[in-house]
Amino acid sequence: MKKNQFKKGALAALLTLWACAPAVGQTGENADEWRKELSSRITVNGYAQAGFEWQDPNGTSTNSFVMKRVLVWAKARVTDRWSFLIMHNFSGELLEYYTDFRISNDQAVNFRIGQFKNSYSLENPLSPSSVELIDVCSLPVSWLAGSTDPLFGPSTGRDLGMMFYGTLFDNCLYYELAVMNGQGINRRDGNREKDLIVKLEARPLDGLRIVASGQKGTGHALGLAAWNPTIAVGDDYTRDRYSIGAEYKIGELAPGKYKEARPFSLRGELLGGRDGDVNSLGGYLTACLPMTDGWDIIASADYLDRNTEVGGWRQANATLGVQYWFYKKCRVQLQYNRSICGALIGDDYNRLQTQFQIAF
Repeated sequence: MKKNQFKKGALAALLTLWACAPAVGQTGENADEWRKELSSRITVNGYAQAGFEWQDPNGTSTNSFVMKRVLVWAKARVTDRWSFLIMHNFSGELLEYYTDFRISNDQAVNFRIGQFKNSYSLENPLSPSSVELIDVCSLPVSWLAGSTDPLFGPSTGRDLGMMFYGTLFDNCLYYELAVMNGQGINRRDGNREKDLIVKLEARPLDGLRIVASGQKGTGHALGLAAWNPTIAVGDDYTRDRYSIGAEYKIGELAPGKYKEARPFSLRGELLGGRDGDVNSLGGYLTACLPMTDGWDIIASADYLDRNTEVGGWRQANATLGVQYWFYKKCRVQLQYNRSICGALIGDDYNRLQTQFQIAF
């Protein structure tokens, strides 16, 4: 499978341009004005997450310091309608690179083309710097969106393609309609079929989102899955997905009030898929309860059955933890996870994780 080749210096070049480059032939006040104009149109953000992990899968205890991710991205506003974004992962790959263009005078119709997180599920598009779980997505979202599915290969929930999106009816309805390769991150499509992904998000009340999404596509297998033995490496196979869920937040995060005004949130979703002739089903429920002086309590439960017609491929997880916000987007987290596994997956096991996050 061929990969698109991108030089690591692309993002560095953009940042250098932003910080240093004067307009050709301009000096003094003109150059300063040009730099101010450029600075006003480019924003740079990033975060790093690292921690310590202990677990005992199949009765064997392991522990390690882990570097989860180090990301930086730059967004440039070319005009009031046109912008582009580049996101780089310091593990060595370019995660996102796309351009947005607002077609309508309001926010009803926008167009995006490039590589970005696909629209499937409520959780997949969320940033790891803001979600509650150290593992980021719940087990069914991570697997069904492609990040941990061996047939699909690691994708970080991203794909190459194009998308129309926007808000309608005075911001009461949000939609996304995407056509993607269906092959994952930084890869050419392995077949001639393209995947169609649709998402609808209703916002009937302040703080409430009701989200439904679906994906109709054809996968090209990059690996083998024990729960789906009829699909071999290189096979094209039906790869369909669906989900319906909701999120409710009470309160809003006020500017500069990262300790005093964090919202209570409750998020849940039912998800399913079909790979070839095998159906899968899962769901999750995650709650975040703000306490005092920057402390939150996190509780989550999820479930995934990789093959609904063959017993033994079920797995359920329960997570309980705390996190402390010590400065704006910066936090430390501690979470305990208990996994209950079906007979074909392995023994039940425990996991204890800590994570330190700095972000800007």
